Amino acid sequence: MAGADKLYTPELLALAVTLAEYPPDPALPLHGDARSKSCGSTLRIDLALDRERRIERLGLQVRACAVGQASAAIFAGAAMGRGLAEIEAAHRALTAWLAASGDLPDWPGLDAIAPARDYPARHGAIMLPWTAARDALSSAAPSD
Repeated sequence: MAGADKLYTPELLALAVTLAEYPPDPALPLHGDARSKSCGSTLRIDLALDRERRIERLGLQVRACAVGQASAAIFAGAAMGRGLAEIEAAHRALTAWLAASGDLPDWPGLDAIAPARDYPARHGAIMLPWTAARDALSSAAPSD
């Protein structure tokens, strides 16, 4: 399989379409932003948390390549019910995996973007949703 064919699989491209299920929602109380230094892709996340401070609702505004869009869709598909500690752990695991010093993290759907590890210019786009979610969750006021 050629480089682009290996990276831009029908499965990866189909994931980008699912972003329509997570429209931006500026009315949600928490917001986070991320930008890839390698490609300029951006992502803004809007979040609402439940009483246990876990993600209950989210909206996304993604301006990224198909890999970044697929990563955002993968994140959104499994983000509900997760808190800051889980997002930070996934962020660390993804960073290690992209640096070839760890296994593919245990996050449903990541196998669809696994071929992108061989393309360092796409690493920043892959990290966008976890970085933006970490930013938003870190800004949440401590519960009483």
